[in-house]
Amino acid sequence: MGLICSHRLQLTRRQFFQISGLSGASFLLGGCGTPSFEDLVGKLSEPLNQRLETLIFNPQKPVPEFSPSQIEPKALIVNTFRSTPIIDPQKYRLIVDGEVNNPLSLSLPEIFALPLTSMIIRHVCVEGWAAIVQWGGVRLQEIIALAQPKANAKYAYFKSADGYYESWDIASVLHPQTLLAYQKNGEPLPVDNGAPLRLASPIKLGYKQSKWVTRITLTNQLSIFKGYWEDQGYEWYAGL
Repeated sequence: MGLICSHRLQLTRRQFFQISGLSGASFLLGGCGTPSFEDLVGKLSEPLNQRLETLIFNPQKPVPEFSPSQIEPKALIVNTFRSTPIIDPQKYRLIVDGEVNNPLSLSLPEIFALPLTSMIIRHVCVEGWAAIVQWGGVRLQEIIALAQPKANAKYAYFKSADGYYESWDIASVLHPQTLLAYQKNGEPLPVDNGAPLRLASPIKLGYKQSKWVTRITLTNQLSIFKGYWEDQGYEWYAGL
C-alpha cells in the first residue's frame, strides 16, 4: 500500500502516477475553481487517467489482510469534517439512486440482514498516519447489485449526513473489499467513526472513505464537484 505496506510488491497506482507526473498535474488541476476550465480539463485528462488506472488496478484482486494480533485498536484517529451528525437509527434510510433500474431505500435492519463480511486492513490517511483496523459490514457490490446498475454507470457519488461528499470510480466501488461498514474491531461502529454506515476499503486513502453515508448516486460522468477535499486540490483517484 504505497509507502506503508511492505507486503505488496507491485507498483501501486499512486507510485505510478508520481513517476509519470500525473499525480502532480491532477493535484493542480483539481484545485481550479473555474467551471468551464475544469470541464475542459476533465475531458482532456480524465480518459488518460482512467486508462492508466485500468492498466494497474485489478478490480477483483484482493489486498492482503492482517492477522487479529496486528489490529491497532487505538491508532485510528477521529477526524471530523464539521461536527458529528445526529442520526436516528429507526428513521435512517440508505438511498441508492441515479443510473439504476431499481432505486433503493434501505433501513438498517434490511442492511444488517445482508451477508456480513469482515476484513482486517490498514487505513491510510493522507496526513501521514495509518491504523490496522478490523471492519465488518456489507460488500458495497452487493448493495449496488440490488439496485441493478445501468450499463452506463461509471461513477458513484456518496453523500454523508454531515454534508461531506465524495465520488469513486465504479471499479473501485465494486471491489470485493469495499465495504459499507457497521462494525469496528468486532464491535458496533462508534458514531465518531461513522455510524451507522461508513465506507471502508484497503484500496483508497482515508479521505475517500466517507462516514455517515446516507445516499449513493450512480452517474455516467463526474460533475465539476468531485469530492470535498478534491475540490480543494486533493487527488481525485487517491488509490493505494
